[in-house]
Amino acid sequence: MGKSPLPFMTMTDLQRQSLQTPMTVLALNGSLRAGSFNGHALAAAEILAPHGMSMEFSCCTGIPLFNEDEERLGIPPVVELLGDRIRSANGLVIASPEYNFSISGVLKNTIDWLSRLPSRPLKGKPVAILSATAGAFGGARHQYELRKVLLGLDALVLQRPEVLIGNCRAKFDENGNLTDAATQQAIASAMQAFAAWISLLESGSSAVTTDAATHIALAV
Repeated sequence: MGKSPLPFMTMTDLQRQSLQTPMTVLALNGSLRAGSFNGHALAAAEILAPHGMSMEFSCCTGIPLFNEDEERLGIPPVVELLGDRIRSANGLVIASPEYNFSISGVLKNTIDWLSRLPSRPLKGKPVAILSATAGAFGGARHQYELRKVLLGLDALVLQRPEVLIGNCRAKFDENGNLTDAATQQAIASAMQAFAAWISLLESGSSAVTTDAATHIALAV
């Protein structure tokens, strides 16, 4: 996916920083809808990410409903592939809508399958969360529930800044471009913080353990 300037804000305005060490982040969309606003948010995150951070994209399409009978026959190849992509990436960015005060069904199902992989791809993985919703709260309740699930799987979730894109229909144009300057700045700040979070966790410091990292994230 090629990068193109966003309307109303230049790269200079956003003061995008350059990373000393390049990194790759996997972006996972928790919506199956064509033209998903969360997909648009991830596309904006790619544009607004620091120089040196590249993004690859994935979704929950094609992943069957979790069933232990199916699991006994073998983990679906699509789940194995997603697990491999998560493991090989420096970090994971998840964007998803909020359905009925919680996580989208397809995203939770995907995480349930990933949790069954012996390699535990989410363990120790830096994760950032975005959400876009038509309502005013921007997916805050979904993010709370998702953070709990990821904590249980030992993922290392960036706590601040939060990106909650409420009233999303007014913030993207008909082509899916993010046109709201405040939201552009919020995503740019979050991606810069995420790059710093990844770098901290990859620094090799013996003080950064799975337990301690959750608390360190609050200060990033």
